[in-house]
Amino acid sequence: MDADLDVACHLNIFVPDVSAEELPAALDAIATNGYRRVVLPPLDPDSVDAPALRALITDRGLTPITIAVQTPRADVSSPNADIRQAGADLLRRTLELTVALGADQLNGVPYGVFGRPARLTDRAAFERSAAEVGRVADKAHDRGVRMTFEVLNRYETSLVNTAVQAMEFVAASGSEHLWIHLDSFHMAIEEANAPAAVRTALPRLGYLELGQSGRGFLSSGAVDVAGIVRQALDDGYEGRWGIEAFSRSILDAGASDMLSIWRSPFDAGTALAADASDTIDTGWAARAACRL
Repeated sequence: MDADLDVACHLNIFVPDVSAEELPAALDAIATNGYRRVVLPPLDPDSVDAPALRALITDRGLTPITIAVQTPRADVSSPNADIRQAGADLLRRTLELTVALGADQLNGVPYGVFGRPARLTDRAAFERSAAEVGRVADKAHDRGVRMTFEVLNRYETSLVNTAVQAMEFVAASGSEHLWIHLDSFHMAIEEANAPAAVRTALPRLGYLELGQSGRGFLSSGAVDVAGIVRQALDDGYEGRWGIEAFSRSILDAGASDMLSIWRSPFDAGTALAADASDTIDTGWAARAACRL
């Protein structure tokens, strides 16, 4: 991994959750492959032993990134004031956990419930969500945490699917401290041109995640991951990167079902992390060669 790039590796590439016995070995492998950060799966902010988990991560020279979620009874996009307040409270508790873990970035889906939408999100819900998320983003900034929101595909939300919509969400939030998280897997479904989407979001792009069409090895699939890396760098992206992949042989059944992971494109996280590092380096090298 090129030392100039700040790249995070999703923990689910190696283990299903932070309670796995293999967690120390997974963190060792992530650090050994040159990743600076580890993206943790969604955690219950009220039940995590934050000091112990923080020590496991930081002892290996890594920094965690947390993930925010909402639930049907805690949803900032809801028209019900109590449910909306519960959603904001959940985001704030997740922020406190983020700080306790020593993280400076909070990713995820803070704007609504993850899952196949039954209908189009109306403008009122969009604006309710943006306003609440913007307030939490400002609080996160005050605590030294950058808050991002992930742009998902149509099968996982109807609230924000494209870079254009993401920029509209930032504007509606009224926050100067809310950032966009793009993912090449979702862009391959929703965007006509992934590099153009990156350029659209670039003024507020805080995290660019790399994932392949089949959710497996980054070097093999319909997404030109190395090309996205090269073009994003050429366009001036200087933010953090991430890699993400999922396999049913590693995730638990519940998470696999929720994410529609029906196959096992890989069985060894170490091999996938090494392949991803090589693929990113290919994009970096191509960009460097073009500058010669």
